[in-house]
Amino acid sequence: MNEITCKLLVIGGGPGGYVCAIRAGQLGLDTVIVESEKLGGTCLNIGCIPSKALIHAADEFDKVMKMTRGHGHCGITVQSPSLDLTRTMEWKDSIVAKLNGGVGSLLQKARVKTIRGHARFIDGKTVEVATETGNQIVRADNVVIATGSEPVSLANLPFGGAVLSSADALSLRERPEQLAVIGGGYIGLELGTAFAKLGSKVTIVEGSQQILPQYDGDLVKPVMKRLSELGVKVLTEALAEGLDTDGKGVIVKQRNGERQTLAADRVLVTVGRRPRVEGFGLEELDLDRSGPFIRIDDQCRSSMRGVYAIGDVTGDPMLAHRAMAQGEMVAELVAGHRRNWDKRCIPAVCFTDPEIVSAGMLPAEARVEVENLKIGTFPFAANGRAMTTTSEKGFVRVVARADNHLVLGLQAVGAGVSELGSAFALAIEMGARLEDLAGTVHPHPTLSEALQEAALQALGHALHI
Repeated sequence: MNEITCKLLVIGGGPGGYVCAIRAGQLGLDTVIVESEKLGGTCLNIGCIPSKALIHAADEFDKVMKMTRGHGHCGITVQSPSLDLTRTMEWKDSIVAKLNGGVGSLLQKARVKTIRGHARFIDGKTVEVATETGNQIVRADNVVIATGSEPVSLANLPFGGAVLSSADALSLRERPEQLAVIGGGYIGLELGTAFAKLGSKVTIVEGSQQILPQYDGDLVKPVMKRLSELGVKVLTEALAEGLDTDGKGVIVKQRNGERQTLAADRVLVTVGRRPRVEGFGLEELDLDRSGPFIRIDDQCRSSMRGVYAIGDVTGDPMLAHRAMAQGEMVAELVAGHRRNWDKRCIPAVCFTDPEIVSAGMLPAEARVEVENLKIGTFPFAANGRAMTTTSEKGFVRVVARADNHLVLGLQAVGAGVSELGSAFALAIEMGARLEDLAGTVHPHPTLSEALQEAALQALGHALHI
């Protein structure tokens, strides 16, 4: 059996793992990364990237369809558009393949050794990797667990056949005629909206009182309105009980006890994700847990010396950019740098229609910590750039302390607002106050002017409303 040693071993080639390995290689650390599937993990291969490609394709198809309805959208009319979902998926796959190859090249450039195979812990510093050419032992001074997460299935709706996971939905070659989406979180909403735009009849089933329950009603309202325009049916306070006897629908029970069968040739289950902690021998290490997740400190150290954990396997928020930031930090810690996790916020984006972006605290969260707030909003209906792109729905909102005007949170809902997320996060990381946002010269005409105007509105002297 082959045996190698290294300074740093990374298990898992997702956004956290490969970023950790690249940074470690840049710092001159002898680094090995082990991945059993394609580099890039869930995000690149079956999550963020392919879903955004499908959402873009659906937006384009929906835009063209509007032009066929005689509305003269922007003065443009077209006739008889068609959709070839197989070619759409091939285009999506080409993007994934290009990025996947790019990750491999970056690892090679950083002199990181990549081993394709399944890793299993022998002890806290040693793993055995099952590769196509035989087993290999890797011994390391430091180990990073970056094994990610996987979708949660329902006992009464196991994945398979007509019941799809999010990854299954991103590989469909034929559009479902009737799609039931179980789970009204961001994954279900993003994919459900995309398939509605592609022509499927979509019903979303959510157990809570509203879809996207992590956000307040003001942010969710424009999304609900758009779903209605697309003909998407939304059932809240409802639970899926299983497929009906002929397998052509799903039985749903609402809070009042009423049951109904939703016609569906496909059922997409998006009720959450769980950490991937089984099958790697982790149970033999006896690491401390926080619920199902590996417990870590502010330097991503687990309860075992020299064993770190990053990304989804360590808990919420399960976001690729959090994992990347953790991976970079851990590589620098192993290289001897002084680092710790001191982020003020991790921005989050829902690529719904319209999009939602949030950084820092929502108003309700801020009120728990601060008695008096200043909250300013600015609608895109008063923004020139939004008008020129026929995207006037939504707003930007700023949440700040009333006493010193320190910005605590920034949110927006609207077309293309995901691109405001970086500015939101930067403002909070830099400790900006309302006067900083209001006094910054924003380019005109852009959606970002709404950020400046929201701050001005909180200060009591908005210029354009």
